[in-house]
Amino acid sequence: MVHLLIGTLLFAVIVALTFSFERLLVNTLEKSIGASALKLAKAVAEMDVIQDAFEEENPSAIIQPVVEEIRLETDAEYIVIGNRDGIRYAHPLTDRIGKEMVGGDNGPVLQGMSIISKAIGSMGPSLRGKTPIYNDKNEIIGIVSVGILMKDIEISAQSYRNRVLLLASLALILGCGGAIWISSSVKRSIHGLEPKEIGLLYQEKRAILETIHEGIIAVNREGIVTLANHTAMMMMDPEERKLVAGRYIQDVIPGTRLLEVMQTGEAEKDQEMVINDHAVVVNRLPIYDHEHRIVGAVSSFRNKSELLRLTEELTQVKRYTEALRAQTHEYSNKLYTIYGLIQLESYQEAMDLITHETDVHQNLIQFLLQEIPDPIIGGILIGKFNRGSELKVKVEIDRSSSFKDIPSHISRNQLVTIIGNLIDNAMEAALASHPDNRWVKVRLHDKGDELSIEVSDGGTGVTGESTERLFDLGYSTKGESNRGFGLSIVNGTVQQLHGTIAYHNMPTGGAVFTVIIPKTRGDVHDSGRNH
Repeated sequence: MVHLLIGTLLFAVIVALTFSFERLLVNTLEKSIGASALKLAKAVAEMDVIQDAFEEENPSAIIQPVVEEIRLETDAEYIVIGNRDGIRYAHPLTDRIGKEMVGGDNGPVLQGMSIISKAIGSMGPSLRGKTPIYNDKNEIIGIVSVGILMKDIEISAQSYRNRVLLLASLALILGCGGAIWISSSVKRSIHGLEPKEIGLLYQEKRAILETIHEGIIAVNREGIVTLANHTAMMMMDPEERKLVAGRYIQDVIPGTRLLEVMQTGEAEKDQEMVINDHAVVVNRLPIYDHEHRIVGAVSSFRNKSELLRLTEELTQVKRYTEALRAQTHEYSNKLYTIYGLIQLESYQEAMDLITHETDVHQNLIQFLLQEIPDPIIGGILIGKFNRGSELKVKVEIDRSSSFKDIPSHISRNQLVTIIGNLIDNAMEAALASHPDNRWVKVRLHDKGDELSIEVSDGGTGVTGESTERLFDLGYSTKGESNRGFGLSIVNGTVQQLHGTIAYHNMPTGGAVFTVIIPKTRGDVHDSGRNH
């Protein structure tokens, strides 16, 4: 319906323009034909044979054949020659020779003027060019009138008008057909959405992009940035934030692989890179149009420290759960043992076991309350102690440890992440050794300007490929999936605290991991790894 209405309006406009063009064309034709008629009239008036014939007794006998021959060779409807009194000497219709010229426009010509006029002559309305005929004495002796009938001009104009109207109609039909085809193609490309709906979707997309925590940046086929959300802008250099859209992606993020993704068409997931000193995890995907052609690429990235923080929180929850389970399991075993001893009436052995277990836990708890008063750190140490008892690994807290002077700006959760993962890693290493050598020792110190965390084990030490890849995310000497995150998380957390982590093998076997964390905020230690 809309297309029909638009087509009708366009046709009406074309018709109006066509008639306006016809009117303009008629005026142009009249000027052109009038000028041609006047030029022919002047040429006839200057012919010697015409001028000399006026001196003869019967001028018409000489003038009529000459003029008629000229008329037949030109486009003139008529050529009329008359004397000063307007009596015709030549006329296309011979019966009108000798009669008076009509039209009433001879006056200016007899005064020496050459004119173009419209008048109704003996043959009907016509456009004529009129000029005087002079003799040798420069006296006006006659008049030449060359005329084109107006109906012939109208016929020519109508012919042009019909052609224009036909071409305009064809152009209209082709234009409407093309417009409908383009409209349908565009409709398909935009999934049948109306402009208002597209605008609403654009606003929704912008709102969604600004609310997510991941940085998002998109480029077109030429690698020009077309979109960058607020999070992405905040990760870039302040100078780069001003004009991001419209710039070449390599100028904004040097080293990005978005161009390679467009070339290969293969997505890249969970890749690491650095953007303005921010370590980020990046996903890159090609963008396809409705014909499945690659038209660009989009990259989403998130600060690696945020991912590590989330991983730490999940790890802590898992660690507390395991600690509670180990403690429950261990106490269940002890209770069953005591219950069995009572049933066997071995009361003294039951009392000795209760006393021993009470002394061990009371001594550990008293030591922790005195030297490591922080309940979060103390809680993880007790949990790992119980976990070690369940696994038959002796977990010992060095009695020379002291961990009281912890600055408030150092997160306890980060310290728990470091201690818990180091002990877990040490217990796994100890389990791989002889049952008599399954032990883990923990030393914590807060003397001076640094916090020191040292965890040693009775395992086989760090050897081979492990020395190069020990802190790589996902690497595990066990060769199993979903492992190899503990030491990588520890390394990331130590870097956040501007500390260092180092390790070395002991001569008797096993490895010692040492973490040094500065107490003063902002102190930076060179990262080092001893092999």
